[in-house]
Amino acid sequence: IMAVFYGATTETVRRERQKKAGLMEQINTLKRLEAELQKQSGQDWLTGLANRRRFDEIIQQEWARARRDETPLGLLMIDIDYFKLYNDSYGHQAGDACLQQVAKTIGGVVHRPGDLSARYGGEEFVAVLPKTDAAGAALVAEKMRAAVEALRLQHVNSRVSDRVTISVGAAGMVPPEKGDPAVLIAAADQALYQAKREGRNR
Repeated sequence: IMAVFYGATTETVRRERQKKAGLMEQINTLKRLEAELQKQSGQDWLTGLANRRRFDEIIQQEWARARRDETPLGLLMIDIDYFKLYNDSYGHQAGDACLQQVAKTIGGVVHRPGDLSARYGGEEFVAVLPKTDAAGAALVAEKMRAAVEALRLQHVNSRVSDRVTISVGAAGMVPPEKGDPAVLIAAADQALYQAKREGRNR
């Protein structure tokens, strides 16, 4: 009787261990999936850059850090010139490919630890540049503009060039004691519209 009891007990323990191991494996799988979903939720599906949601999180964090440390925070607003005409001329698949190439170029220019490049919406992108004043942001903007022009992507119906170009608005400031990142975003946006008014590709 003892031998039978011992054997049954050993089998029960073995089964419980298998169940526990299976549960642990499921938990680990769920954790990996959760991490992947979190990563994807912050990433633009088309370009691979950060998405608008991630940008909104980071600009708040960097604004708070810059205000605390009393350091400047730079921001670029980037728009592909006459992108609607590009889509009309070459089709939406070519438009997607253009967005991907421009995004890759922007990401290649904005590469310091802490910098963030993101798709803001449609053909608009943004770049967050910690510890960068307005003059420094303008230098990064010009590098970006030149790098996109150097791609030499054909754009026959552009009204500024026969190639794909971008207009960039640059702004930078030490965050004031009161206020939020909307002030910086508005300044960069105003600079972008000025670049457009003055002829684009600038």
